[in-house]
Amino acid sequence: MEFLKMVVPFGIAFVLMLLGTPLLIKYLRRIKAGQSIREEGPQSHLSKTGTPTMGGLMMIAAVLISCFFSIKPSHDLFIILIAFFAYGALGFLDDFVKLTMKRNLGLTAKQKFALQILIAVGLAFYASNLSAYGTEILIPFTNAYWDLGIFYVPFVAFIMVAMANSVNLTDGLDGLASGVSLVVAIFLAVTAIFLKTAEAACFCAALAGACLGFLVFNKHPAKIFMGDTGSMALGGGIAAAAVIMNIELIIPIAGGIYLAEAVSVILQVAYYKKTGGKRLFKMAPLHHHFELSGWKEQKVVVVFWFVTILLCGISWIALRG
Repeated sequence: MEFLKMVVPFGIAFVLMLLGTPLLIKYLRRIKAGQSIREEGPQSHLSKTGTPTMGGLMMIAAVLISCFFSIKPSHDLFIILIAFFAYGALGFLDDFVKLTMKRNLGLTAKQKFALQILIAVGLAFYASNLSAYGTEILIPFTNAYWDLGIFYVPFVAFIMVAMANSVNLTDGLDGLASGVSLVVAIFLAVTAIFLKTAEAACFCAALAGACLGFLVFNKHPAKIFMGDTGSMALGGGIAAAAVIMNIELIIPIAGGIYLAEAVSVILQVAYYKKTGGKRLFKMAPLHHHFELSGWKEQKVVVVFWFVTILLCGISWIALRG
């Protein structure tokens, strides 16, 4: 029965992705919803200009349908799905601005952060007042919980916003964000079963199925990109599931690739300003640095997948104390 809690939502989401994504690709091509590629990025990526984007729409639909058909709705499930959908909607708005205005930047940074924080604070208040653990979080490798008290809400808000943006930064190579998120989602689904959190197990299994289904079309050469619609939804959903399970501090370990991508951008900007124009990396986020160092795109992606598998193994050890 515990195994079925993963297999059913995983299978439903996977099949929906296989059936629905080709139709979405045709529709996006018809309305000319193609990706704009940054000119300052790797020159090899310019050939990807025009590839249909906003594939995250199908991922969101597949996960929502899968969850509602796989488990009895509950408050915790609704909260995870609301966070997942809300961040996806924010990403869709960003993608829509990019497509209609024909520019790669989308919403302004202030607009995105304000909306991200609003969603995150709502989830944090719910978790602090209605979850079984209250304001406590699990400390990795110890099996002990730490009560953050009044600092819980800003802490959770930070985790949510950081995850949404980190996954967004990771989504820069064919199959990278979808493959890394597939591994992280499977790990979280298994963890949720271990912690007896059925709602989180169902959601994470459905998310893994959606990621695998999307990867069929997103692997190199990608036929479709998830866009901010998908990457923001992934980040928000993964973070929300971790919050419901009170394992927020596991995410920087299991999602170490997300963390490395975000930190590389922060360090690059700081170093550039500090040195008056010098660069710490050949290009940020980190995956572009490896590309410009001579690695093929597919090699970067596969290495990052295997690193994520290793990090999830370490995370499992951390959970067991």
